[in-house]
Amino acid sequence: MNRRDMLKVAGTAIAGAALLGTEAFANESNNSTNSTRKKALIIGAHPDDPETGCGGTMLMLRRVGHEIVSVYMTRGEGGIKGKTANDAAAIRTQEAIDACKILNAYPLFMTQIDGNTEINKARYIEMRELIAKEKPSIVFTHWPIDSHPDHRVCSHLVYDAWRRLDYSFELYYFEVMSGTQTQLFQPTDYVDITLVADQKRQACYCHKSQNIEPLYEEWHDRMEQFRGLEFRCPRAEAFIHLRRNNSDIL
Repeated sequence: MNRRDMLKVAGTAIAGAALLGTEAFANESNNSTNSTRKKALIIGAHPDDPETGCGGTMLMLRRVGHEIVSVYMTRGEGGIKGKTANDAAAIRTQEAIDACKILNAYPLFMTQIDGNTEINKARYIEMRELIAKEKPSIVFTHWPIDSHPDHRVCSHLVYDAWRRLDYSFELYYFEVMSGTQTQLFQPTDYVDITLVADQKRQACYCHKSQNIEPLYEEWHDRMEQFRGLEFRCPRAEAFIHLRRNNSDIL
C-alpha cells in the first residue's frame, strides 16, 4: 500500500467515526430522561475481554445514557494455572463483577466453558435468545479473525444472531491484543476514550489473576495510544462496523 492509499484508508476510518457518534452518542440530556433508553451489549469470550477491548467505549456510552451489559460467554474456567475449573471460574467471575462496578455495567454470564467452547445448533440458539431477550440497540464483540478459538466462536455466534434477528441492532467488532490475537483489523470507527482511560485501566486491573498490569502496559496501553494517533487524540478504541448491506442476505 502506498502513502496515497494509506491516506484514503485513514480518511474512510475517520469518516466512519462520525457514524458512531451519530448513532450511539445521542444527546445526553435527551437520553437520560428517555423511557426507551438505549442498551449496549459487549459480548466477550472470557472475563476481561469486554473490559480490555471496549472498556473506554462502555464508559463513554454510559455517560450519554446507555444501559451497559457486559456479557461473558465463559467464566474463565481454564484461565488460572494450578486452579481447578471451578475455582478459576469463581475467582474470575468475581473479578468481572468488580470490573463491572467500576464501569457501571451489568454483568451477564453465559454457559460455555473456557477452552472448550462450541459452535452448534444449541449454542446458536442460546446466543440468539440471550440477545433477543436483552433487546440491545448496539452490540460489540470479537473480530472473527483471531488466534484464540474462543474468540472466534463468540464472534460467529453473535454474527449469526445478528442475521437471524433481522439486523435489529448495530454490530461492531472490537480488537484484543492486535497482532498476537486479533488479526487483519482495519478500523472503520473510533471512540476517543481520553477522558475515561484511567477508569478503564482500573476496571481492567480488577483481573488480577491474569497478571493484568504488565500485560496491560505491554499491549492495551500501546493500542490505545496507537489508535489515538490514528484518530488524532491522546487515546482511542477502534472498531469495525458491520452493516447489513456489507453482509450477504439469507
